Amino acid sequence: MITVIQQGFFSTVQDQGRWGYQAYGMPICGAMDRYSYRVANILAGNMPSAAVIEMTDVGATFKFDQNQLIAICGADMQPELNGMPVSNWSAFIVPEQSELKFSKAVKGYRTYLAVRGGLDVPPVLGSRSTCTRAKVGGHEGRTLRQGDVLYVGQAASSRSKSLRLPIPFIPEYHQNASLRVVRGPQDDMFTDEAIGVFFRAVYKVTNQADRVGYGLKGPKVKPIGRADIVSDAMCQGAIQIIANGTPVIMTAEHQTTGGFAKLGSVIWADLPLLAQAKPGDEIRFSSVEESVAIDAVRRENRSYHTILNWCLSEN
Repeated sequence: MITVIQQGFFSTVQDQGRWGYQAYGMPICGAMDRYSYRVANILAGNMPSAAVIEMTDVGATFKFDQNQLIAICGADMQPELNGMPVSNWSAFIVPEQSELKFSKAVKGYRTYLAVRGGLDVPPVLGSRSTCTRAKVGGHEGRTLRQGDVLYVGQAASSRSKSLRLPIPFIPEYHQNASLRVVRGPQDDMFTDEAIGVFFRAVYKVTNQADRVGYGLKGPKVKPIGRADIVSDAMCQGAIQIIANGTPVIMTAEHQTTGGFAKLGSVIWADLPLLAQAKPGDEIRFSSVEESVAIDAVRRENRSYHTILNWCLSEN
């Protein structure tokens, strides 16, 4: 049993997402930073689909009623166990009656806490992820609050050894990110000049940056005619150009359809970098072909296999 002592800014239970229901208006949700989420579960000895806690900007504080193997990955929220600093991107034992505290992120924006066995919350439509807008999934369909009690599921392994992820697998978070984009499907609604402006520009993440979408401040991208279209399907990473020419990137809880032209989509492998960008950070875009996006996902998946094999060899 884990008790929330302090709730943090925006802490929710998340997993790999609720797939297969967008046609009915249900967002996929799931972890914003897929890489940190997956690695945390690997370090904790969990299945890839295990539910974890995602914390944003300012972390929460938890009390553990029994010994638990946990893993922490993602943004550096200066974690402390009973007042002593502990390492990010690592797995270790939390003794019973211990307090694990997270503070404001000093690098990155989102941190993931995995517990061996995963968080045991009721699945909704095959997923334990929280959709706060629909008030479903996770813990009562909402962000965590002081006094909430979370239960831990059945462990998938008996792993109990502390681990520190090798440095080559730890991403670096900076105040400027470079994101690769595959153009389309409505890039023909913009002139070559407008598209060139978008890819040459430096954008800043606005305060409207959350699990629904990331608003960007910078040069406007004007369409040839109207920016609105007959609503069509939306995906995570899609870059909508709204009526005033402002780009908005769709994130984990995005609406399932949209009525503005989409110049392109951030490639799947770069979405974890976007998830770690906070308001005020800078973003640049580069155009790539679909083959580059596919190869990047393959490399990411190979990294998971390499990390898993390393963990198994260390235990």
